[in-house]
Amino acid sequence: MWNQIILDHPISSWLTALIFFVSVVLGVKLLFRLGLKQLQSLAERTSWQGDDFLLVVLKANNSLLVTGLGILAALQVLQLSDGIEKAAVNVMLVLLIFQAGLWAHKALEAGLKLRFAQADPANEGGSLMTLGLLSFLGKLLLWVVVILMALDNLGMNITALVASLGIGGVAVALAVQNILGDLFASLSIAIDKPFVIGDFVMVDDMMGTVEHVGLKTTRLRSLAGEQIVFANNDLLQSRVRNFKRMSQRRCTFNFGVTYSTSADQLTHIPTMVEAIIKSQPQVNFGRAHFISFGESSLDFEVVYFVLSSDYDLYMDVQQAINLSLVRIFEQEGIEFAFPTRTLHLHTA
Repeated sequence: MWNQIILDHPISSWLTALIFFVSVVLGVKLLFRLGLKQLQSLAERTSWQGDDFLLVVLKANNSLLVTGLGILAALQVLQLSDGIEKAAVNVMLVLLIFQAGLWAHKALEAGLKLRFAQADPANEGGSLMTLGLLSFLGKLLLWVVVILMALDNLGMNITALVASLGIGGVAVALAVQNILGDLFASLSIAIDKPFVIGDFVMVDDMMGTVEHVGLKTTRLRSLAGEQIVFANNDLLQSRVRNFKRMSQRRCTFNFGVTYSTSADQLTHIPTMVEAIIKSQPQVNFGRAHFISFGESSLDFEVVYFVLSSDYDLYMDVQQAINLSLVRIFEQEGIEFAFPTRTLHLHTA
């Protein structure tokens, strides 16, 4: 029975090959699992980040590689023809290349995350944006190289393939030049960082908080709640106002008092306004002047600086100033002006 021939080999040879296959697969998996367990134990005992990085990378395992090793060991027992053995070796090399690609993929991911985890927390939005873009481009380049190496090991002439792809790439580039323009614009945004995720920006007459910077579009969340989508190329050609980058906010407001206000009261109004503004936290006083004679008011202009880019803080400060002005004008008997007309009647 054991000497019965199947596909030019006795059953005993096939059984031996199966034993070799199972032994190699189980042995490699067991050794790898024990190695990972020891590495994990080491990583938990040390504060060095290198072993954590290595652990993440090695966990990216492809079972096809282990299966390929088992088949390769089984073929050595069966002693098949040179052509079959050569094909098996080539397939094994391809599987090894893809396994190396998986490890490199995980290494790229883990390396970028580790690099940007050490960045300044104040620039978290910029780090996320750059991480996403570099991760995509790095993985794309990595897998292109992996696929070309695999095709080369399978006997394909990749020189001719790359040349034909280059010619085809020119035609495709001409057809999708708008998309490529947006792609290169996204690279410019990632490198130059005119804005990052979380910044509040204004583009022409539209404004919102940057939510996402992609390869083709950038998306803002407006104050009203809707999402505004810009093509990256169009966005870079526009005038972008980044309010998050303000170190301080210059604020100007005007008010008017009635023409019945005395000269002494007009003289003291700038001093009163200055005292009110200087009493506010995180505020620097600029100036306060009686600037013009209006149609129905004596007009004043006030300038001050809020030492923050926070819009809510600016509104709180302005409200406090307005309420203080109302109170002090009531105490001093000064009236705010409003549009009025005085009619003089003469009898004939």
